Amino acid sequence: MNPTTEEELDEILSRPTPGVIETLSGIEGDLVLLGGGGKVGPTLARMARRALDSAGSPAKVVSVSRWSDQAAADEARRHGIEVVSADLGDPDAWAGLPDAGAVVYLLGHKFGSTSDPSLTWWLNAVVPGFCASRYRGVPTVAYSTGNVYPLRPTQLGGSTELDELGPVGMYAQSCAAREQVFAQAAERWATPTTIYRLNYACELRYGVIADIAEKIAGGQPVDVTMPAVNVVWQADSTAWSLQSLGLAAAPAEILNATGPETLSTRYIAQRLADAGGWDLKIEGEEAGTALLSNAAKCHTLYGYPSVTPETIIEWVAEWINAGGRRFGKPTKFQQRDGGF
Repeated sequence: MNPTTEEELDEILSRPTPGVIETLSGIEGDLVLLGGGGKVGPTLARMARRALDSAGSPAKVVSVSRWSDQAAADEARRHGIEVVSADLGDPDAWAGLPDAGAVVYLLGHKFGSTSDPSLTWWLNAVVPGFCASRYRGVPTVAYSTGNVYPLRPTQLGGSTELDELGPVGMYAQSCAAREQVFAQAAERWATPTTIYRLNYACELRYGVIADIAEKIAGGQPVDVTMPAVNVVWQADSTAWSLQSLGLAAAPAEILNATGPETLSTRYIAQRLADAGGWDLKIEGEEAGTALLSNAAKCHTLYGYPSVTPETIIEWVAEWINAGGRRFGKPTKFQQRDGGF
């Protein structure tokens, strides 16, 4: 059943799978989420809390963020999540953070990365070292991005975890540096680590499909120069990331996370226009390369997504036609030069 309210949407996005319940039931200590106030963190925290409750675990879920949005902090508390306010960019903040039995690292800086390069490198490449030192030896999932890979010829499909990195632009380069910090910590301190390369998570308020839909509904043309994308329903990605705590190892494991389909940007736009009853305007011509990831390893471990792109497209069209809230944070997936 498609969600028609934010309450229904957040319930679906935070519904734990049996695999998540099993994985989190084995944690010895509390689960600490770092950078938990962003787009993924709130429903990830709720999913973890629900999974631990289902497992009968007394472990806490602790979400750490600056919490500039106090309503989000209050909502987290309402769902049994312990909220800690801290500026994780301050090295002095880390000593006072709670101990953990497992860590999920969500902090990152993407939008504005080109205009403020020093902040980008600080948050994406330096701050991970604070985390790695504070939580040395603690199983850690470090969120990363498929942007660390180069653009690929579309006929070859996506990059695998064994392919060489080729980050384009400052954001992607700093994310590759973040990965290396966690990889070094895994070797230096035997910290079990999974580097979780995600692109692109979608829900109804945010993501590539919602970005394209908003353009079409607003009468703007859709640029198809970036010819294809991978997407995944955010609840599936969240579940995989929590399960990948059980995959964490030293040296670090690498895991691509996205859907199995290579989706044409033009196709997504046409399907959205049909579903929403909107006129479609296209601009640009498809390039021969795109940012694509192969997540076969993830699907072998955890199965295929539970919600298909076709369903997301239908849900997004209905959501926008009903005036549903948007986060106002476009993915800028069309960027081919790595500038965000």
